[in-house]
Amino acid sequence: MQRWNYYTSNEIKPEGWLRRQLEIQAESLAGNLDKVWRDVRDSKWIGGDAEGWERVPYWLDGFIPLAYLLEDEDMIARAKKYIDAIISFQKPSGWICPCTEEEIPTYDSWAVQLISKVLVVYYECSGDERIPEVLYRVVRNYYDLLSSGTITLFKWGKYRWFETFIAIGFLKGVYKEPWLNDLARILKDQGADYSKLTGLWKRPLNKWTYDTHIVNLAMMLKYEAVSHRYLGEEYTDVAEKLSEVLRTYNGTPVGLFTGDECLGGLSPIRGTELCSVAEQMYSYELLFAESGDFKWAERLEMLAFNALPATISDDMWAHQYDQQSNQIACIRFPGKPLFGTNKHEAHLFGLEPEYGCCTANFGQAWPKLALSTWAFNRFKTICSVVPLPSSIETEWANITLKTNYPFENVLEYTIEAKEDFNFFVRLPARIDNVRVNGKRHCDPVFLSQFLSAGMQETLTVTFDTKPEFIDRPHNLKSVRCGSLVFSLPIEYEKKMYEYERKGVERKFPYCDYEYIPKSDWGYAFSSFDFKINRKEVTDIPFSSEKPPVTLTARMRKISWGLEDGYEHVCAKLPESRTPISDEVEIELYPYGCAKLRMTEMPLI
Repeated sequence: MQRWNYYTSNEIKPEGWLRRQLEIQAESLAGNLDKVWRDVRDSKWIGGDAEGWERVPYWLDGFIPLAYLLEDEDMIARAKKYIDAIISFQKPSGWICPCTEEEIPTYDSWAVQLISKVLVVYYECSGDERIPEVLYRVVRNYYDLLSSGTITLFKWGKYRWFETFIAIGFLKGVYKEPWLNDLARILKDQGADYSKLTGLWKRPLNKWTYDTHIVNLAMMLKYEAVSHRYLGEEYTDVAEKLSEVLRTYNGTPVGLFTGDECLGGLSPIRGTELCSVAEQMYSYELLFAESGDFKWAERLEMLAFNALPATISDDMWAHQYDQQSNQIACIRFPGKPLFGTNKHEAHLFGLEPEYGCCTANFGQAWPKLALSTWAFNRFKTICSVVPLPSSIETEWANITLKTNYPFENVLEYTIEAKEDFNFFVRLPARIDNVRVNGKRHCDPVFLSQFLSAGMQETLTVTFDTKPEFIDRPHNLKSVRCGSLVFSLPIEYEKKMYEYERKGVERKFPYCDYEYIPKSDWGYAFSSFDFKINRKEVTDIPFSSEKPPVTLTARMRKISWGLEDGYEHVCAKLPESRTPISDEVEIELYPYGCAKLRMTEMPLI
């Protein structure tokens, strides 16, 4: 097992399409929630009267690294304003969450775990010298309350106990006090034991439970990675065992697990909550850092390049609560919702479809991905973990990566060595014909180079990707090319809604939309052959109108039909697989670009 450390926002500079994606986020909803959304703008965390639990910490968890990655002084100042206010309300005991002393025993301490993590993120970005002591007092108070029996873990805090270990790990590096290990044991003993819950994941029920809640499960995958050192336990890769159960019984073509809002099985018309996309990505980032196992970085790519952009509008002012693999419309359900425990509007694009947790939380995904592009280890090795356009300035070297990956298959590294070090590139899976500076490279997994002090090197890595079918349940297929999954895009028109509900205003550009289909969607694949069409990467990297790469597929119409009881949901399986048209060529879009789409279809 090889442990890696990620570089910080002070060392990493996003470039190319990655920087543009972050700029879009800064210009849109996640970059402006403190101006337009009451739950952040008027939160109890800063002395207001709106929500005082998870939403401000969720928002800061993404807003802070976004501000520092873009070196945006206005955003940095706004982040500091929130941190200053939160710190100012910390009680002499160390308690920091916005509730009275009398309310503490019944206040779900998930918020303590979350704000502790946010304070670590803020310190890593800002270097604010106040934070270690503030965090020490928060976590010490949490230990005192738990160890004395004044509070116990319940509800969300019980199922997310491991989130506290982000702060425990940080504090162990600064203070090294034995009570931190005692806290670690209390948290695990009172927290949910997910290894005993896997039987519940094999048969989805239309019943809300913490045990099958998709965001809990996405977070859960990292529990061993973040906790085992402080519990004195061996690392066993339990995440692989648990994720295998989830994949087998609830997996999707893009590496997600269905959950709308609890596990939904293998149906291509069941949804997956956006919070789980962001949290599953974060789990994979930490799993790779702890284990060094490339599979976690590969799975991270799948989510980042497919599931994440698919469920957010091009301008990032609107998002879904639930996305579907086969999603032919995003129109309010007039009767019973399709989803297991979510309601009529969960699949609309908008400000706050279903619950506001995703409104606050989805902003962490892109910035934390950017912070996971480069890592280093104790053997003086720098690793290009996820090959995205960026540069780093470190004590060992300055390195720039110019690329349009995953839309193109060229990686151009420019390296200026300051000291002797090893350079390591994780090569994406499912690639062929790897060449380095024009010469064939035989290792399909990684590229390793030794660079001596003063050496300047340019490494151009090229490779091929080939479209291939992925087997899906019920004898359906999906198409994957490298780390991109492709879908049949459905043309649509948007219907905008501006209104106010429960004191929350929807007003352009932060309003709600229905996506109403305009084109046919009942097709089947009729050939194993595909043509790759590479195009320009525009100012909107995952554009729904001008995707940077497409596949030409040969397909035939079939009688697919609608799900019983619904006018705007395709049937789980086609009514017939008999072709009803001649073969036609259709351009498939990347899953992340196709907001309405068919992704799981038969091959006839």
